[in-house]
Amino acid sequence: MTREEKAHYWQSPKLPGVDLLRARYIRKTFARHTHETYVLAAITDGVEAFHHGGRVHRVGAGGMALINPDTMHTGHAGTPEGWSYEVLYPDAALVARIAAETTSLRGTPGFTVAAADDPVSAHQVRAVHRALGEGDALAADTHLHAVVARLLTLHGGVLPERPVRLAGARYALRARAVLEERMADPPTLESLAAELGTSPFALLRAFRRMYGMPPHTWLTDARVHRARTLLDAGLPLAETATAVGFTDQSHLTRHFGRIIGVPPGAYRRGRARTYKNG
Repeated sequence: MTREEKAHYWQSPKLPGVDLLRARYIRKTFARHTHETYVLAAITDGVEAFHHGGRVHRVGAGGMALINPDTMHTGHAGTPEGWSYEVLYPDAALVARIAAETTSLRGTPGFTVAAADDPVSAHQVRAVHRALGEGDALAADTHLHAVVARLLTLHGGVLPERPVRLAGARYALRARAVLEERMADPPTLESLAAELGTSPFALLRAFRRMYGMPPHTWLTDARVHRARTLLDAGLPLAETATAVGFTDQSHLTRHFGRIIGVPPGAYRRGRARTYKNG
């Protein structure tokens, strides 16, 4: 593995409902974050380590990292040499359709493990990338359906409903709604707790229990997701940064890269055109 870091994030009109990432990272550290999509990451070289579900997972070449939507996780190199991977980000509707057609799962499908030694699935993920690079939409879609069906069969199950009856859950839900509505100018923890009729520490505990991260970390993650939507709509970077509450474009760029893996400008270019090899 070379010492050069590089990443390409894109979406192909030949395969709607799926984003793709091909990257080599060495010093890269992903902050605690979530995805609105599923994550199917095939490690091709080195080792990726990531926090998920209260433990650190390590995945080497031929392995798969599997993340469900809205699930907090991180990412960093598991060895000094870093890691390379090819990733598919299929949206929830696409995965649900494949699950209904190919499995007996009834409910919200998802992965019951975060890491799997599964060279066959890893090969299929890479086949999707390769087929799109060659402009072969039929092959790409075929491999996509095959790998999602295989992963759900081997490593899947029905995701449990979020436990909203936990003590303090209503405060966490209301706090999230406030932060989403006032993203560009959020309240302090103390003022938010007072507004909801609870204490700051009680709100912090409830929010962590519900979402796996404190409110300020969740807000940064939500801002990046909102920024993606605005960038897809064509809003300039500086205006996007202001609209979601970042102080300036460089602030947006720093957090965007720590969550998505590429700068916002590179993300927008990759989403705007069909990927071509080289």
